[in-house]
Amino acid sequence: MTDVYSPEKRSAVMRRVKGRDTTPELKVRRQLTALGARYRLHRKDLPGKPDIVMAGRRLAIFVHGCFWHGHDCARGARVPKANRDYWLGKVGRNRERDVVNRAALEAADWRVETVWECEMKDEAALTERLRALL
Repeated sequence: MTDVYSPEKRSAVMRRVKGRDTTPELKVRRQLTALGARYRLHRKDLPGKPDIVMAGRRLAIFVHGCFWHGHDCARGARVPKANRDYWLGKVGRNRERDVVNRAALEAADWRVETVWECEMKDEAALTERLRALL
């Protein structure tokens, strides 16, 4: 199956995909602020530049999109029909990088948590999970 967009249009669409301040990330940040937590964003000195860092608690939180990081939910298991090999490779590399970053943080005595995009649907459960982390 061929792409429905021209290469120029596809490139423009992909350029608009954000890596920071995504909707799921903002949702988690709002919940943490409501719980009274203070945090820093995207610390470059830590492996993987975690989305949210609480240095005093030695807690690093990654907020992952299910599709981009290959979660085992329905959205994460979906593979586009167009350019299938590219997407399988890309998501596979993302997953490998996530494992390496998590291991490096844990080796440095950091607690590492991953919040998945699909977990945002149940706001009460997300709040309880974040409260337990704090």
